[in-house]
Amino acid sequence: MIAAFAAAIMAVSPASAQPAPAALESVEPAIDAIFARWMADNHVPGMVFGIVADGHLAYVRGMGVQDIVVRRPVDGDTLFRIASMTKAFTALSILSLRDKGLLSLDDPAEKYVPEMRGWGNATADSPRITIRDLLHHVAGFVTDDPWGDRQQPLPQEDFTRLLAAGVPFARAPEMRHEYANLGYAILGRVIANVTHAPYRTYVENTLLTPLGMTASGYDVFAHPRDRRAIGYRWENETWAQEPTMADGAFNAMGGLEVSARDYAKWLGFLLSAWPPRDDPDAGPVRRGTVRQIAEGLNFQSVFHRYGASGASACPGALAYGMGWRVVSDCELGLTLNHGGGFPGYGSHVLMLPEFGVALFALTNRTYSGPSAPVWDSAVLLLQKGLLKRPVAQVSPDLARFYAAARDVWADGSVAALSGKVAVNFAMDRSDANWAKFLAETKVGAGRCETAAPLRPDSALSGTFAWECARGRIEGTVLLAPTRPITLQALRFAFVPVDRP
Repeated sequence: MIAAFAAAIMAVSPASAQPAPAALESVEPAIDAIFARWMADNHVPGMVFGIVADGHLAYVRGMGVQDIVVRRPVDGDTLFRIASMTKAFTALSILSLRDKGLLSLDDPAEKYVPEMRGWGNATADSPRITIRDLLHHVAGFVTDDPWGDRQQPLPQEDFTRLLAAGVPFARAPEMRHEYANLGYAILGRVIANVTHAPYRTYVENTLLTPLGMTASGYDVFAHPRDRRAIGYRWENETWAQEPTMADGAFNAMGGLEVSARDYAKWLGFLLSAWPPRDDPDAGPVRRGTVRQIAEGLNFQSVFHRYGASGASACPGALAYGMGWRVVSDCELGLTLNHGGGFPGYGSHVLMLPEFGVALFALTNRTYSGPSAPVWDSAVLLLQKGLLKRPVAQVSPDLARFYAAARDVWADGSVAALSGKVAVNFAMDRSDANWAKFLAETKVGAGRCETAAPLRPDSALSGTFAWECARGRIEGTVLLAPTRPITLQALRFAFVPVDRP
């Protein structure tokens, strides 16, 4: 299994070197041990975890049992409710309706949910709640775990009455992020009213069926009982079975049931949206739309990684995107994660779009969110050298100006840039001062090796580092937003290094 995983990982970055066989052999037992230890510590009856790479379920492992009576073992086909990880399906469904011109994210939610029209404003100067506010949990609702979880089977007519009675505001909308299941339940009603069909019908037709997620769905009683993980609560030093909640009005916030094999298809589809490219767009939702789920609002907070590395890793910047918690991690880059807590179930997913990899775990114990082992496994893969970013391509324009930067350094003047610079270039430093700066810098640095490749930040900017006799040159090439393409800035910074 690990050989297939390694092959898939390496396919993401064909220019990278194959890790040593010993490293590959060590990953499978190490990851298994991480999850087995967490599972025992948290009294979890059953669990499945998987790794998606190169668009496929490259590694899957079931542990424990689906139920404590018959004791059927968990495997990749066992069905688990994924709780709040359902919100990602709801958010992408909303975006797909936006793509079809059936709604706007900045529309007032009451345009599609008439029961909200009598709510009034939180304060006289507060805005009305928009679809975007609901997506990002900034509608002014109070955090409603665990109340919201128990509303899953609420009949639609009762939800209508709840909305018509009005909902108290915790604060004015758009003042801060506060996680609210109610908001996503309302998004489910938006989808139903816009499509004139049940919420689940739109998700099934738009996402589940096109992706081949044939085992998954919202009506858990229609699924084979011998494939379902029965949900349990751990209390009084024993497991007690939780009631199985029927599909109801709050299904958009947490009602989906999936198998690991099906859920991997969802993650493979999402990961395929990165990086942007010119390939045909054949998915059920456009790649550009999928990438929008990572757009968080400006209510950011500091994030400390889950798991063993959390205390020592550099803090990340966290914002809530659209159905995802979006974190900029100094080692893992852009990450999208979300947990799922539900009566009888706990789950966690971590996507690493820059590496083309995702990890997830599903359990059948109330609120047993396996975030720590998921993140610990990702860090282990990074430490073992199994996570490789694709090699970034240097645009032709950037390559051309990097060649000119080498000529500037070699010549000691900016003559090679004549007719190729933006209007600000000569204003920022004259040709004579460039010659003086280059001469002084070359004396300080000594002989430099200028063959190092440029590291692109985008199609119009990049950095480089040259090793020199007495240190190194750290440089930047920055092009201007003009046609024809011109150079707006070129930087050579000498960093001295003490040599033995």
